Amino acid sequence: MMAEHGTRLADVHREARVLLAKAGLETADLDARLLVEWLTGCDQLEAIRNPARPIDQTIVAQLHTVLARRINGESVHRIIGKRAFFGIELGLSADTLEPRPDTEALVELAIPFLRQRIEEQGIADLIDLGTGTGAIALALLDQFSQLRAVGVDISAGALDTARDNAHINNVSDRFAGLRSDWFSEISGSFDLIISNPPYIPSADIKGLQREVALHDPVRALDGGQDGLAPYRIIAGRSRQHLRQGGAVALEIGFGQRSDIEAIFSKEKFALAAVQRDIGGRERALLFTPM
Repeated sequence: MMAEHGTRLADVHREARVLLAKAGLETADLDARLLVEWLTGCDQLEAIRNPARPIDQTIVAQLHTVLARRINGESVHRIIGKRAFFGIELGLSADTLEPRPDTEALVELAIPFLRQRIEEQGIADLIDLGTGTGAIALALLDQFSQLRAVGVDISAGALDTARDNAHINNVSDRFAGLRSDWFSEISGSFDLIISNPPYIPSADIKGLQREVALHDPVRALDGGQDGLAPYRIIAGRSRQHLRQGGAVALEIGFGQRSDIEAIFSKEKFALAAVQRDIGGRERALLFTPM
């Protein structure tokens, strides 16, 4: 463990790395750096320039606590309480999923469609079903000043987090939060319906990584017996809320494309575009009414 007196910045970095590595964490070096930087306020350049900088024992004790949380499966970003997503910063809460890089594929898929709608109309409106932190809607609002968004979630706590994030990212005037169980409280129509719905089969939840299974809200993960229940709801009810020429954009799980395409085809939607994630997997689909 770290020395009780005279702890230097270099000591803190080294011992944090050792503790996380001994716990078997593959990202021990990165996790240690992020947690130490967060607690000490000293970035990597400061660690190089001033490795002998003394660190107060109160901070050392706090670091022991957060390292234990990391070892017990809580992600670095949940511990810190925020993370970056598509160029914006998002606060996290117990009511929300932690946005992950794969979901950026859904944002990338939506951008060309929204750009075209805005060029044609001058403005566009989207609704983000299961908004959570607001990541998807807020990232798109950040891209287009002529875009307005409604973030829908069944969780009041998630909506509070999304509204806070809209304020942090200076788009509150174009973002509205609505508490609704999917479409139950929704009225009106939109240019784009977008969602990263729960898509994990119920029986697979317990087998997920600890960071997910123990700390992400289960209802934001559980897609029912086959993982496809939310897609059936969205496919069955989207048409009445889409404007002429509108579209539906969705994140999907590995190997789900054909099943989801069949669900939407049954409701007279055609697959218009596919976006792969950073690992090369089909991650997001865009559907348009036939």
